[in-house]
Amino acid sequence: MAHVTVVGGGVIGLLAARELRAAGLDVSVLDRGQIGRESSWAGSGILSPLHPWRQPDAVQPLSLWSQRAYPDLAATLAAESGIDPQLHVSGLLLPECPDAHVARAWASRWEVPLEELAAAAMRRAEPALAPHASGLLLPQVAQVRNPRLMRALRIALQKAGVVFEEQHEVLGFVQRNDRIVALDTRHGRRSVDVLLVAAGAWSGELLRACGLDLPIQPVRGQILALQTEPGLIRHVVLAEDHYLVPRRDGLLLVGSTVEHSGFDKTPSPGAAVTLRAAAARLVPALAGTPQVAHWAGLRPGSPDGTPYIGRHPQIENVYVSAGHYRSGLTLAPASAALVSALITARQSPVDGAAYCLDRPAVV
Repeated sequence: MAHVTVVGGGVIGLLAARELRAAGLDVSVLDRGQIGRESSWAGSGILSPLHPWRQPDAVQPLSLWSQRAYPDLAATLAAESGIDPQLHVSGLLLPECPDAHVARAWASRWEVPLEELAAAAMRRAEPALAPHASGLLLPQVAQVRNPRLMRALRIALQKAGVVFEEQHEVLGFVQRNDRIVALDTRHGRRSVDVLLVAAGAWSGELLRACGLDLPIQPVRGQILALQTEPGLIRHVVLAEDHYLVPRRDGLLLVGSTVEHSGFDKTPSPGAAVTLRAAAARLVPALAGTPQVAHWAGLRPGSPDGTPYIGRHPQIENVYVSAGHYRSGLTLAPASAALVSALITARQSPVDGAAYCLDRPAVV
């Protein structure tokens, strides 16, 4: 178990590589493209599941553990890399939440601070927001500037001795008895001691090639970036299917779509129209705000958003951390701690039973 090959250079794979390297293992990270340039780069950076009370119970321990871990992680990565991931506790504001009673019960059960705001309090919280009769506020929800986080991770891991190999798409596996002994890549065959598949939306296809059929499918999400005055919006604002994420410099992300379009990452004009209209409904002043970017990414969709984290049921040296759907960034620190503990046979801070690879399918 001297060397671990991680397939996938997103936040799930890189944080796992960080944990494994800290445990004393040699680690290489292979990516089919560039490190950190898929959904980890394309997401919004919100460090909470959207409407967390609508998520399965299994998601909650990963989410809450990770949210507690992020402040120290961001500070450590800033010190190690010289790049500040810009973690900011902006809070998550939900105008006129239709299932507020469910949110209250969830917050009580999981001991999460939740505030109920009347119309006047909503206006004080977000003066630019269109008037609403009431709302909910999760004051401890943070956001991070995810492209900066990924750059910081890369630099810190390189300094720690993790090897990165980009443009190394895995084409197949060489199996001997109950072990994978080599990978066939676009750059040839390479031997494997221990393999961790953390390939995001591509994980399902990849794992089927070694006899594991997990229901992980690509789900496209599109986001717009508008340039506003800093401070126009103070909180992450979530209104049913759309959200606004304000950055410190006035950049405002407007998201997002949920599209089952295979592996097509092409942004569509129709999505831009829909997202701009949603932004203007939430904040009328955004109607004429300049658009500076529009992009799409592929989420690793799983049936109910519960990821798959564990060892291959038949192949003893293959591990998986995939299927985090819309919450990969949020769940990444706990997922990394769990899969690293499984690989190194150490105690995990999170019970992994709910994430095993051979659990019954969700219907």
